Amino acid sequence: MTTTTTPTATAAGTRTQALTAPRAARRDIRRTFHSNALTLLAAGIFLFLYLPILILIIYSFNRNQVVGVWTGFSTRWYAELLNDRALINSFQVSLWVAFWSTAISTVLGTLGAMALERYRFRGKLAYDATMYLPIIIPDIVMALSTLLFFVLVAVPLSRYTILVAHVAFNISFVAVVVRGRLAEMDRALEEAAADLGANAWTTFRRVTLPLLMPAIVSAALLAFTLSLDDFVITFFVAGPGSTTLPVRVYSMIKFGVTPEVNAISTLMLLGSTVLVVISLLLQRK
Repeated sequence: MTTTTTPTATAAGTRTQALTAPRAARRDIRRTFHSNALTLLAAGIFLFLYLPILILIIYSFNRNQVVGVWTGFSTRWYAELLNDRALINSFQVSLWVAFWSTAISTVLGTLGAMALERYRFRGKLAYDATMYLPIIIPDIVMALSTLLFFVLVAVPLSRYTILVAHVAFNISFVAVVVRGRLAEMDRALEEAAADLGANAWTTFRRVTLPLLMPAIVSAALLAFTLSLDDFVITFFVAGPGSTTLPVRVYSMIKFGVTPEVNAISTLMLLGSTVLVVISLLLQRK
């Protein structure tokens, strides 16, 4: 059986191809334009965000004391940091506050996450909403409210007031990270441990805690980074002799920016980046 093609059908097919070809070409051009535009927009956003940081890192190795004038490569300002006693004292205060606020907030945040995720109790909704407030409200609002609280209870400002303030906002971040891990955990593993005769404490110690450990460590690193870098809240609740490193850097900027400020800012950026990367890697486990 043979199929014959009439001249009319051939002409119709040719006209259809002639009409669809320009449409397909215009569609490809639009798709290419949109792809290139999005690429350029993304590149522009990244340059806007990270180019100033890159310039700061480069000029931290500037030999000249004038920040904006490049005269050659030098590590002079990193060496001078070791001889700046005020900066070293501020760094020690920052480490002390970050360490203890991380330890306290990790324990309390983990317990709070387990209570919210695993148990039902009266006022759970209100407690859940309160837990997320430090993440939502602006830092300046939390700083003012914390300062007013210390004034009302007549507590003198010191490194301990900084510690309390940092614990207050770090608990929320720890709870969010740990609670996300709890939501993904298989409860059958804990039920299997109970079926094998393990009590609640043994199940928590042998099953629940090892499964939560990557999230707990990740949350602790995040809390440490937030505490080490915090400026706004610390600036309001710090007392005499309890100046942290970010507050010290701010006071140095008021008297003029030097490559020494760039050097210490670069070190802070490097340390914070390492901790955040480790935290993200642990959350993937």
